[in-house]
Amino acid sequence: MSRIRDPRRTLTGVAVAIVLALSACSAPSTDTEGANAGEVPAKPSEPVTLNVLDVAGNLQLTKGMIENFARANPDIVEDVTYTSAPAPNMAGRLQAEQQGGDATTSLVLSGTDGLSAGIDTGVLEKLIPTFEDRFPGLMQNYLPPAADMQGLAEGYGIELVYYPSGPLLEYDPSRVTDVPSSPQELLAYAKANPGKVQYADPANSGPGRTWLMGLPYLLGDKDPTDPAEGWDKTWAYLQELGKYTAPYPTGTDETMENLASGSVDIILSTTGWDINPRALGTVPANVEVAVMDNHTWVSDAQYALVPKGLSGDQLSANLALIKWMLKPDQQAIAYDSGYFYPGPAVKGVSLDMAPQKSQSVIQKYGRPQYDQWIGQFPVETSLPAEKQVEAFDKWNRLVGSQ
Repeated sequence: MSRIRDPRRTLTGVAVAIVLALSACSAPSTDTEGANAGEVPAKPSEPVTLNVLDVAGNLQLTKGMIENFARANPDIVEDVTYTSAPAPNMAGRLQAEQQGGDATTSLVLSGTDGLSAGIDTGVLEKLIPTFEDRFPGLMQNYLPPAADMQGLAEGYGIELVYYPSGPLLEYDPSRVTDVPSSPQELLAYAKANPGKVQYADPANSGPGRTWLMGLPYLLGDKDPTDPAEGWDKTWAYLQELGKYTAPYPTGTDETMENLASGSVDIILSTTGWDINPRALGTVPANVEVAVMDNHTWVSDAQYALVPKGLSGDQLSANLALIKWMLKPDQQAIAYDSGYFYPGPAVKGVSLDMAPQKSQSVIQKYGRPQYDQWIGQFPVETSLPAEKQVEAFDKWNRLVGSQ
């Protein structure tokens, strides 16, 4: 099992800020024309090589799907190569390829950070509605919250994986016997136990970001979708909580290690960050999780993006691959080792369809209450990337800098 990562479970806030600033201020939009659906064959004239760029840590969830497609379709795919890069590099890399007339990258696996930057710089094919006939029943086949996340793509990407994320409280039951059931009780615990509650910088942490976006719902703030004008209760609460929390680490790993060592009692977490580190032994298997009253899930997703400038054959192969990855039997691979739990974005995918290794991990380290909570509590879509950058900036000014 691979070590859990946070690059894009993750809309990495620093990455987003960089790519949006570059795209808004200095990076010219590409003038590469988008594809015409009528010029893209149903199948390549000969097998192609697909060069996949992962800026999201997504291959941990989807590489098995891609390999299965290549094995099952040797008449479409001759070979697949894989590279990874930080999300801030994606838009500039595609732009350079396209302006140089050498569209090397065939497919990008990205979170909403790369998606937003790709849209802003004009380097992505608009797949929907141009190629909607290649994906019959696309929106109807998604789980309802996943369909909402697909809406964030504006047609420029196809969602591959989804999870309701959090925010969750993760704690050591040997030290926390009266588990906070509300933000007010969490604040009271932090006051009584200074330095024993911790979350990571939201700009660099999936759980930190999910906590930041989920808190307005827990507090009943004026407008949970508007961090600039609608989060008065949230900012006041976080400023007060910050007087008693442990320092804000730059990444989630440190909070997990601190929980494991006993230096903190409670951390903010998500489903995947609960399951996967326990499976890896980073965190003791006996730690527990809790939701607070009026819990609202904040969802996350990752996407397949297709750069402009590809040949008709390459584009045809990409579309066929993405369609394959949305099949229920392939989606079951996304259960992985709890990294993005549950993982599948489409309906009709159960754990018993997943590889045995995934089933064993989830059965041992998953939690029965997750399925109950996912069915019980509402799910809200993550803020768009621009709004997240606003939230990160305000958190830095009002909370992190204090």
